[in-house]
Amino acid sequence: MRLLQTITVATMATLLLSNCTTQKAPLYQTVDKTGIVAKKTAISENDLKRWSHLDLLKDSIPGMSVDKAYELLLKDKKSTTVIVGVIDSGVDIVHEDLKSNVWTNSKEIPGNGIDDDNNGYIDDIHGWNFLGQSTRENLEMTRIIKKGDDGSATYKRAVAAYDKKKSEAMSGKQQVDFIFNADKTISDHLNKKAYTLEDLQKLVTTDAAVGQAKQVMMSIITQAGPGYREDIEGYKDYIYSTLNYNLNVEFDGRKIVGDNVTDINDTKYGDNNVAGPDKKDALHGTHVAGIIAQVRGNNLGGDGVATNVKIMAIRAVPDGDEYDKDIALAIRYAADNGAKIINGSFGKSFSPNKEWVDDAIKYAAKKDVLFVHAAGNDGHNIDKAENQNYPNDATSGSGEFADNVITIGALNNLYTTDLVAPFSNFGAINVDVFAPGMEIYATVPFDKYKFEQGTSMAAPNVAGVAALIRSYYPSLTAKQVKQILMDSGVAIPMEVKFGDDAEMMPFAKGSRSGKIVNAYNALLMAEKMAK
Repeated sequence: MRLLQTITVATMATLLLSNCTTQKAPLYQTVDKTGIVAKKTAISENDLKRWSHLDLLKDSIPGMSVDKAYELLLKDKKSTTVIVGVIDSGVDIVHEDLKSNVWTNSKEIPGNGIDDDNNGYIDDIHGWNFLGQSTRENLEMTRIIKKGDDGSATYKRAVAAYDKKKSEAMSGKQQVDFIFNADKTISDHLNKKAYTLEDLQKLVTTDAAVGQAKQVMMSIITQAGPGYREDIEGYKDYIYSTLNYNLNVEFDGRKIVGDNVTDINDTKYGDNNVAGPDKKDALHGTHVAGIIAQVRGNNLGGDGVATNVKIMAIRAVPDGDEYDKDIALAIRYAADNGAKIINGSFGKSFSPNKEWVDDAIKYAAKKDVLFVHAAGNDGHNIDKAENQNYPNDATSGSGEFADNVITIGALNNLYTTDLVAPFSNFGAINVDVFAPGMEIYATVPFDKYKFEQGTSMAAPNVAGVAALIRSYYPSLTAKQVKQILMDSGVAIPMEVKFGDDAEMMPFAKGSRSGKIVNAYNALLMAEKMAK
């Protein structure tokens, strides 16, 4: 799977096209069940930018009571600095709202070309980039197919998944081409590239093609707002990237890295540019880092969940599926260099070298590191064998091979039957707890801010609360912090919709804990446990 944010414009385009043409397209057709148009709420704009910090009882919004925790529990309390490893697409470490909270390796002398601390990585001042100059990659199913038919069940499953994905992407290409043809028709007719809803409303024509294009673009602008052009261009990039790179069996995105990807002991690769070769591709990781650590109360963007936290940036997730080798080494890097929490907002449906990642998770457990992982955006019950999302800590049955992994589902900002984000995976065994993941406002590259959504956003919300616990109660272990996050959560006594099929069932059955994370309750429980 690609990075676990949702691509809202793709679903928006699908819905609009089904209204604007005679071709009916099913919801999620073009985006592998990762997109959803959020329902608008009565939340004020300022509250929407930080709704995950609000309190359910006070505000009727299913936030994590972060503000309440700071106001009532943390005033005048002393804290210790906690390092959070963000394994992601890269982080813009000079962002105005992040740069003061970026980890610096004090044992390394910048720019001298020497591995001063003998950790195996030269000049790793703020983290490490395991992808080097690589930005695009195949999906894992594509890589499996490229290796040839070995007669295995995995190969057959990969072929089926590939064919389905390719069909969806080709349908998406038809749709995106339709949108851009409509856009060009309007631009040519008005003789201007940047036009507004008002321009369209004034447009009177007897030309059938222009009239249809007007209908399409009016619907898109009405839904997306003034920033529609960025949205439709993002949609186009997603579809064409899927076809040209993710599903292209002729494309080799790894060659430029220069390592032997089948050898876990080949570790001398990558570089120290943690934003990656093109900073715009670090949007996902920068957003994740901001949810955890953007500065609170500075009137810039949103607020981070944690204070006294340092972000260790580890680039290991491309546009496409991550390699098991990179993830395993990234986890070990974070654990070896002082991270007490790792955020993993990534995932995929196939894991050929799962044992490498499992061993790294066990290694992190021995180092007392909590691994917070996104549950995935397929709208599936991942307790079912055919729906597994990797990495995970699952064993056969309902067991877990490690006690330091917590898997996070995503919440909507509506305290209704739509409480669970429709894209979120769920499971009474393999999802541990839920947290806010819809319309989360945080940092993106070049000193900008943006709403994003996905279990990718829910995981760092929980990582932020975990960082608060470990900062104020450093004696607590990773295992204890996981227990606190699950046990102290708020139970929701009602039936809600789960998954892309909108299955109604008790909220308590959607995860192992049956709860939503609550920072205030977690810190109260941490206080008792620490004593």
